[in-house]
Amino acid sequence: MRILLVEDDHLLANTMLGMLRDDHNTVDWLDDGQQALTAITDEHFDLAILDLTLPRVDGLDILKHARRQNVATPIIILTARSDLAEKLQGLDSGADDYLTKPFAMAELKARIRAVTRRASGQADTGIKVGSLTIDPEHCQLRLGDDPLTLPRSEFQILHYLMRHPDQVATRRRLEEQLYGWDHGAESNALEVHIHHLRKRIGKSVIRTVRGVGYLLDSREAEQVGQP
Repeated sequence: MRILLVEDDHLLANTMLGMLRDDHNTVDWLDDGQQALTAITDEHFDLAILDLTLPRVDGLDILKHARRQNVATPIIILTARSDLAEKLQGLDSGADDYLTKPFAMAELKARIRAVTRRASGQADTGIKVGSLTIDPEHCQLRLGDDPLTLPRSEFQILHYLMRHPDQVATRRRLEEQLYGWDHGAESNALEVHIHHLRKRIGKSVIRTVRGVGYLLDSREAEQVGQP
């Protein structure tokens, strides 16, 4: 999952980056409100974690602008502002959740799971397509009844494809899931990860859409593990 973290406390942000990335997330970090406003309206993220007190543009203004622009990205406000009126204002302005500092990282992770479940229409943490079930909370894949632990990059690709079955994911979108704003990857790295995934779950499950990207075929996923 690709997350935008907007936080101007560098010590806190670095701690959060490590913990969020430990859960197989790609996290892009900004400490400036104007840059965050541009990023959240112009780019695709699966989730944004937004502080309110920011340089140049206040987080609440970012939230309001994003919703006026019909940006549907789930947004969790994370702030020291604990006044009830401000919390209600944040939620009424379109925030999906509101967490005050200080906070426990375990609680933030639980709220992330809840918000992303609601956004994807899932009733629980597991995402099931055919015979494939992926558990983002424990970073594990099940092929029928057989558990399989995936490397980080393969997990992120499959997680995205399973959240959008039978929909073409462009090469750029998948690379954003893997690297965010880090462009240091080799040009064929995505193809290598797709190749390894196909060896694990079956070549026909992930289809190449020539010149565009890749698609997870839900009908083929039903046959995984079948004799």
